[in-house]
Amino acid sequence: MCDTEKEQNMKKEDTQNEQIKEMGQVVLDSNSRKHKVELLTIIGEVEGHESAPSHSKTTKYEHVLPKLAIIEDDEEIEGLLILLNTVGGDVEAGLAIAEMIASLSIPTVSLVLGGGHSIGVPMAVSADYSFVVPSATMVIHPVRSSGMFIGVAQTYRNMEKIQDRITTFISEHSRASQQRLEELMLDTTQLVKDVGTMLEGKDAVKEGLIDEVGGIKEALAKLYELIEKNDYK
Repeated sequence: MCDTEKEQNMKKEDTQNEQIKEMGQVVLDSNSRKHKVELLTIIGEVEGHESAPSHSKTTKYEHVLPKLAIIEDDEEIEGLLILLNTVGGDVEAGLAIAEMIASLSIPTVSLVLGGGHSIGVPMAVSADYSFVVPSATMVIHPVRSSGMFIGVAQTYRNMEKIQDRITTFISEHSRASQQRLEELMLDTTQLVKDVGTMLEGKDAVKEGLIDEVGGIKEALAKLYELIEKNDYK
């Protein structure tokens, strides 16, 4: 390998490391099939219009949305792999990301690692195909409200509407029915200090939320398969 090639490879590696450090994003293009895949990570709390505490690990929606637009606009990107390990976060921001992923024209695959809780569920099911590792958990619970809460009927109806938007999106992008999702949300027998349900990997598949139990090997293999099918359309 000549010095010029070494310098180019080192520069590419430095760029990738910087992307991972700053955004949790990188392009995967060294596979034997020569597919160019964008990697997107959704880690920690999904941060919305208000900043999370400085000590929190966050995924900022104002970073993710432009990146998804760039991915859609880039003719060289053939697929998107989404890695999720999130506690949830801002509902509006999470739904915005989920809708963007669902509307991409390229094949998408998601993989839940660790946790895909709360608003992480719509983001996990927004991909064309979803995986979850056996040890991961997914928590489904009613919508929360932080800050001042006005105790009137209109507030309750608004909360119901927000919750309905979430369950409608999940049911339209998974095999779980809206009725079953509401049952899981309102279960009082599982969480000690809360209402809702915690599903482990295989249970999330059994409930129809996630397509398959698997890891990074299976997720990438499925994405390559979808890319190759997409190429022949």
